[in-house]
Amino acid sequence: MTDVLFYHLERTTLEKVLPGLLEKSLERGWRAVVQATTEERIEALDSLLWTFNDTSFLPHGTSKDGAEDRHPVFLTQSDINPNTANIRFLVENASVDDMSGYERVVYLFDGNDEHSVSVARENYRSALDNGHDVTYWQQSETGKWEKRA
Repeated sequence: MTDVLFYHLERTTLEKVLPGLLEKSLERGWRAVVQATTEERIEALDSLLWTFNDTSFLPHGTSKDGAEDRHPVFLTQSDINPNTANIRFLVENASVDDMSGYERVVYLFDGNDEHSVSVARENYRSALDNGHDVTYWQQSETGKWEKRA
């Protein structure tokens, strides 16, 4: 079964958390897909991954770049897996029906937005009901990620 992780973003923004998680994924030798629901978010993430750090960048691409299978990190609005990713990140309330091709699926949701919290709860229940190994992560007051469930 796929490991399904939920990151409850309350103290840190997606833009601060996602690059670090992607770096850790690439360090493991994994390929990643990041799925959002709007083209605007894809464009913003595309820009972010080139500029989030003054000394490095995350190699990635979108459908506009072509050669989808060659990108270690692929940004998309659809549930495709063109780069044979091991891990899928779901942002902006995105969802994927079939998790079977992934070692890990990670939901990153805005804990300050009631709709996002509600969608995350539904996805959490669904992942449990489908037999996945599910964990829930929340930041402590000091900013450290703590496993809550």
